[in-house]
Amino acid sequence: MTNPELDLLQPYPFEKLRKLLDGITPADLPAVSLSIGEPKHPAPQFVLDAMQAAARTVEKYPTTRGIDELRQSIANWLCQRYALTGADALAEHHILPVNGTREGLYAIAQCVLDRSRHDRQVLMPNPFYQIYEGAALLAGCTPEFYAIDENADANLDAISDAQFAACQMIYLCTPGNPTGAVVSEAALKRLIRKAQQHDFIIISDECYSEIYREASGPPCGLLQAAHAMGLDDYERCLVFHSLSKRSNLPGLRSGFVAGDATLIKRFVEYRTYQGCSMSGFVQAASIAAWNDETHVSENRAAYDEKYQAVTDILNPALTVSTPPAGFYLWPELPVDDQQFTQRLLAEFNVRAVPGSYLARAPGRDNYNPGANHLRLALVAPLDDCITAAQRIVQCL
Repeated sequence: MTNPELDLLQPYPFEKLRKLLDGITPADLPAVSLSIGEPKHPAPQFVLDAMQAAARTVEKYPTTRGIDELRQSIANWLCQRYALTGADALAEHHILPVNGTREGLYAIAQCVLDRSRHDRQVLMPNPFYQIYEGAALLAGCTPEFYAIDENADANLDAISDAQFAACQMIYLCTPGNPTGAVVSEAALKRLIRKAQQHDFIIISDECYSEIYREASGPPCGLLQAAHAMGLDDYERCLVFHSLSKRSNLPGLRSGFVAGDATLIKRFVEYRTYQGCSMSGFVQAASIAAWNDETHVSENRAAYDEKYQAVTDILNPALTVSTPPAGFYLWPELPVDDQQFTQRLLAEFNVRAVPGSYLARAPGRDNYNPGANHLRLALVAPLDDCITAAQRIVQCL
């Protein structure tokens, strides 16, 4: 016997992609993959050195809250990046390390959602990171989708008061996956006021926050908006950050959650039983990464160069624009997204993700906001991204 709520889970997008491409023989060309959002830039050597130097920490059990130095380095980074104040108080009461945002975004739902309540909805973007949906379902709650596109503020403003009143929590992704759209400070403040009015929790997934276009500037974060409102206790606000994208360390599984001290305290209690403490050598590597911005600037410059090259190639065939942040392109196709994905592999040996696999078609109209879109993760080396763009144009 197993938990019956497991039967509510849908196949993960990459499981569907494997089935879609099963049996297709790729073209006899060098393979290029733009399907998985896994950074391919080199990991910073000084981070690897810090991890190796702390290898003997495996001889001790790590604590749930992590070492003071890690939380302090995160607090210092938050204050520097988002103009927050009170780094020492942040480190002591408002921050908890997590093993990558994926497990944290899932676990927080199990901690804060109440399946016994009548209002059991969890608002989430559509298209979306599928962890949000699974987390809500396995917490005994119901996903409620709001469509997203490049107009992030308008997408939030379109959520009705009735939807806010019926939800316990909202997942927000800014910068967005897959659109790269950024929610403004004004819109974040409006959302915080809605949370105060209707008593729900805001979970802001900000793992792409440092992969922004230099010309666009750093996007606002939820805690930054709360602080600007004078909400220094960050009530009902939690943000999740990661080193995976920022520092090219997806395998390190290192991130943090920060915000409402009461919710953080409850999350510590939950995770004490869950047993998800961060290994000592991972903490040492994380401190080194959070304390340095040079490698992050270099990372952004590399993505900026790829966006410039790829959009120049694609634009004659597709209407594409460079998003303000993230490392995805989200073009709309003139053909079916699944069929195009199959042809792209069979004829040009390029892998991408059909947009419809990243979204749901809720409601009576069965509208899937990802349909006939393609998600392209510009994570491969520059030359490979250029090659893939040229082949996509040929395929079209």
